[in-house]
Amino acid sequence: MDNGEQNLQEQTLEELFVQLEETMKKMEQEDVSLEDSFQYYHRGMDLLKVCNDKIDQVEKKMLVLDEEGGTHEF
Repeated sequence: MDNGEQNLQEQTLEELFVQLEETMKKMEQEDVSLEDSFQYYHRGMDLLKVCNDKIDQVEKKMLVLDEEGGTHEF
């Protein structure tokens, strides 16, 4: 994992979503060059990967209540 991706891993989902939204807005600008579009695309894909990884981690930590009121991880 490179240093940039490690920094992304340390951010919260909310921070990542803000960056993803900003990246999408930059891609939608009329005067964006093709080279910049590719850079924004790759940045967005990196952000999405980290977001998905974080969501997967949260889902694994969620607890399920059984019939007796006990909790179990799934």
